[in-house]
Amino acid sequence: MPPPSNQPLARGYQLLNYTVVKQLSAGGFSIVYLAHDEADQPVAIKEYLPNALVLRNEGDKVMATSAENMALFRHGMKCFFEEGKTLAQIRHPNIVRVVNFFRANDTVYMVMEYERGRTLQKEIQLTDGGVKENMILYVFAHLLNGLREVHLHKMLHLDIKPANIYIRRDGSPVLLDFGSARDALSPSIKNFTPMYTPGFASPEQYGDRDKLGPWSDIYAVGASIFACMSGMAPQAADARQREDKYQSVKKLWAGRYSPRLLELVDWCLALDHLQRPQSVREVQKALVEIASEPLPKPGVLSGYKNKLVQLGKMEIRLGGKGGQK
Repeated sequence: MPPPSNQPLARGYQLLNYTVVKQLSAGGFSIVYLAHDEADQPVAIKEYLPNALVLRNEGDKVMATSAENMALFRHGMKCFFEEGKTLAQIRHPNIVRVVNFFRANDTVYMVMEYERGRTLQKEIQLTDGGVKENMILYVFAHLLNGLREVHLHKMLHLDIKPANIYIRRDGSPVLLDFGSARDALSPSIKNFTPMYTPGFASPEQYGDRDKLGPWSDIYAVGASIFACMSGMAPQAADARQREDKYQSVKKLWAGRYSPRLLELVDWCLALDHLQRPQSVREVQKALVEIASEPLPKPGVLSGYKNKLVQLGKMEIRLGGKGGQK
């Protein structure tokens, strides 16, 4: 039986200098609110509130459901706080920007810039026959630049999926809702609904957690591109480990997408983490090579691909921000 859901803070509630406007989303780990700061600018505020550990029926204070859960709650709160601290140091256009993080109401809050647009998941739902290759290349080329910056800060995302990739109104992507703090709690909570998303979570997240690394996020990138092509997630990694029914996208969608792009997806979705790309840079190089391939007919996509090639080569040559290699 799932634990009861926590009550959100009321509309108009004052958190430091932020006024809660409404709840945007809620999950087993947190609640996200739309709020306004003192200049009446919108922000998104994420409240650490795992349903399995604490309960808030009314008011603003949270109460642990047992002494054991209080210890776990505090451990998760520390991880959440450290995640916010790390994210606040990252300034990249394709990574959600954390502008503040603080303690209140016996828990922790993370304040982020409010983005306007829609998720890649919504884009997939609105697209018949799979997302076009030019959009896949554009979104993931930019997203990987941001993810590389995250990995440079010795941090993993661990919850990359189309629902956490936001497409701004100008078409640029931003990666939201990091799952590393959630992931830190998963092995400790008995009978708890997994905090990762089946189909997008890597095999390591189900058991061999000492093997987690950049390749774990890369598995999720491959699964997200798979979802763009098929409209659904691939078979969950734990089920694949028992009986692998994954069908190569190179066979499934030959002729619809570039052979090299299909090969890249299969490469990223290898069950053995050592058989996947070991760094974001490897995936970026592959995307640049895909963009370099000639198209049957000239047109807008050709111009876009030329631009992507130039961008990718420059990023790889310069090593990106922060001296990445």
